[in-house]
Amino acid sequence: MTVFSAADEERQRGVRRMKLTATALLLLVAVVYVLARFADQAGAGPWSGYVAAAAEAGMVGALADWFAVTALFRHPLGLPIPHTAIIPTKKDQLGVSLGDFVGENFLSEDVVRQRLRAVGIGSRLGAWLAVPEHGDRVTAELATALRGALTVLRDSDVQAVVGEAVTRRAGAQEIGPGLGKMLERIVADGGHRRAVDLVVSRAHDWLVLHSDSVMDAVQGGAPGWTPKFVDRKVGERVYKELLRFTTEMRDMPSHPARGALDRFLTDFAGDLQSDTDTRARVERLKGEVLGRGEVQDLIASAWTAVRSMIVSAAEDERSELRLRVRASLLSLGARMASDPRAQGKVDRWVEGAAVYVVTTYRAEITSLITDTVAGWDAEHTTRKIEAHIGRDLQFIRINGTVVGSLAGLLIYTVSRVLGA
Repeated sequence: MTVFSAADEERQRGVRRMKLTATALLLLVAVVYVLARFADQAGAGPWSGYVAAAAEAGMVGALADWFAVTALFRHPLGLPIPHTAIIPTKKDQLGVSLGDFVGENFLSEDVVRQRLRAVGIGSRLGAWLAVPEHGDRVTAELATALRGALTVLRDSDVQAVVGEAVTRRAGAQEIGPGLGKMLERIVADGGHRRAVDLVVSRAHDWLVLHSDSVMDAVQGGAPGWTPKFVDRKVGERVYKELLRFTTEMRDMPSHPARGALDRFLTDFAGDLQSDTDTRARVERLKGEVLGRGEVQDLIASAWTAVRSMIVSAAEDERSELRLRVRASLLSLGARMASDPRAQGKVDRWVEGAAVYVVTTYRAEITSLITDTVAGWDAEHTTRKIEAHIGRDLQFIRINGTVVGSLAGLLIYTVSRVLGA
């Protein structure tokens, strides 16, 4: 439903004033015609015929243009003459025609590409982004949008999606060969040696601190019929051997046990990549681990930590995230402002996106016009259109009166000349 605003009321008053002016001019030429005819019959002279002819043609022109202008909005004199009251009776057809016109002349691929190419969006956008104040503004708007998006999202929904996606991805991808290649590279580069050093060092320290526990464990596993002092001697011997072994392995990079461990890890890396049984066992272990509730809770809880980190970074103007975004925007703007290739890439992307939108949704866009026009009240629409263009249309009536008078005068003059 269209709204007849105060501005429309003011336009309508202007239309009425112009109607009075055009009508007054029609009445003027009518009075001139009557007086000229009276003067001609009274023998006033040849001039009266010229004036009467001009006034008569002016009346014809004024009446013809009055009919034409009036027929746009209503039936002249209330008579249902065919092809009059065009706007109220053809409103829906006009809406369809307007929608088709817009679709064909404004939403075509060639027109969209031509207009966007003429604008030069890439260079303009680059020059705009290169200004530090604009970079700050875009960064702030992006941060606000990011905070809003994270606020709208429900943690439970995101956690469920993340957990399901991680589990599905991990379940679909066999990890054995990848782990084997990674382990093979680590062993080849000696990256595992620090881990071995740590484990051996911690084992040595533990043995030093828990000697009684080791000996008690050995004595507790001895047969019941052996003497206690024998069990104690055996426990002490086992403890000393373990301590000696860990000490030597800790202090000797070339210890045979280290070499054996290297060979074991190398063989295990090969089995992970090529041995069917080993790969199947790894897959079963992976499934068991992923299926545990603790692992699922850990995956789901990762979203809460990530969300909190992102929101905090987005709110802090001096955060690394916002500083990097700002720097990236300024760098992008400078590159787009000076690099024709970057400008062309942006222009092609914008053109492609715009063309896709107008070609895919052209019917929906034009239907907005047709449906809107169809929903307007015919009488109200007529008043609103007349308020906007009626004043100019009244000039047609005035021009018709003037042009008609001049044409009538010319015809009468030619007729008189030829008749003479």
